Amino acid sequence: MEVLQNFKNLFFDVWNKGISGINISEIIIALLIFLFFLFLRGVFSKFVVKRLENYVSKSTNNFDNSLVFSMEGPAKFFPVVLGFFVSTSYLTVETQAAEFLETINRSLITILIFWTFHQVIGPLSAVIKSVGGLLSKDLINWIIKAVKVLIFILGAAAVLELWGIKIGPIIAGLGLFGVAVALGAQDLFKNLISGILVLVERRFQVGDWIYVEGVIEGTVESIGFRSTVVRRFDKSLATIPNFQFAENAVINNTQTTNRRINWMIGLEYRTSSEQLKNIKKEIEDYIKKSDDFVKSEDTMLSVKIDQFAASSIDIRLICFTKTKHFQEWLNVKDTLALEIKNIVEKNNASFAFPSTSVYVEKNS
Repeated sequence: MEVLQNFKNLFFDVWNKGISGINISEIIIALLIFLFFLFLRGVFSKFVVKRLENYVSKSTNNFDNSLVFSMEGPAKFFPVVLGFFVSTSYLTVETQAAEFLETINRSLITILIFWTFHQVIGPLSAVIKSVGGLLSKDLINWIIKAVKVLIFILGAAAVLELWGIKIGPIIAGLGLFGVAVALGAQDLFKNLISGILVLVERRFQVGDWIYVEGVIEGTVESIGFRSTVVRRFDKSLATIPNFQFAENAVINNTQTTNRRINWMIGLEYRTSSEQLKNIKKEIEDYIKKSDDFVKSEDTMLSVKIDQFAASSIDIRLICFTKTKHFQEWLNVKDTLALEIKNIVEKNNASFAFPSTSVYVEKNS
């Protein structure tokens, strides 16, 4: 009986001292509390979050949809943080262990706060894009990415500080490393800065048709930190370093207000003055009556004799079409060319072509 009594005393002594001086009863109760909060997390995720997502999915307000879906992660993490705090608060621990548990709780709360900030950036960016007229959408995307990275760095630094890890020496070491990297990656930073300048100056956006002489012509598909992807007209994909757009003139054809037709019409030298007058007048009248062309003081309409060339009398035609769409512009040019041919033929004139006169001298 004495042996059993000793075992009983030892058993309860171990039970009371538990792990690191914490009563095993308290540990079990703390675990049950934490499991209860995990259960609440599951219920909250299944019924509250899912129903809220289904509700906002039917809404036409994109901000609501984006906010709810973005906050799903932090919302599910909140019961875990709260459960760990409540369960550890129930424990009776020594000073050192209490400080350790408090550091964990502070770390979890810090992660929750910065995670929430990180997730809120997405919905706010959608609002900024919808009302922002000063900045392009591509530049806003860059800013959003930079802010998210900054929040992550600040959050990581805050957690490290809680655990007594000083980030000052780390930052200083990264600074020296950054200088070394910068010296070996000058082109990378040049392209990065050039890309920012392109977006700030709004030289072009995704979907624009651009032309850079000697570099590229095509449709912009994406603007990255280092390079821009352009789809050429032969459907091949070209990746162009951003400095090319900062150092060269960029012609943005998409922002063209009207497309110009600038033709030289060569007629034979045997064309009379009366024929020339009639041809010019009829071409000009056709353009003025057609709905395909712009008639205003801001756009030029000119049908004038330009020069007496080597083999022709040249009439220069300058006019602007209403459309700026490339395919429609080609159709307007095609119709105009056929009409000019009809006008020339109707006036019994002919188009000139390069010719050479040969004189044969006969010996008598």
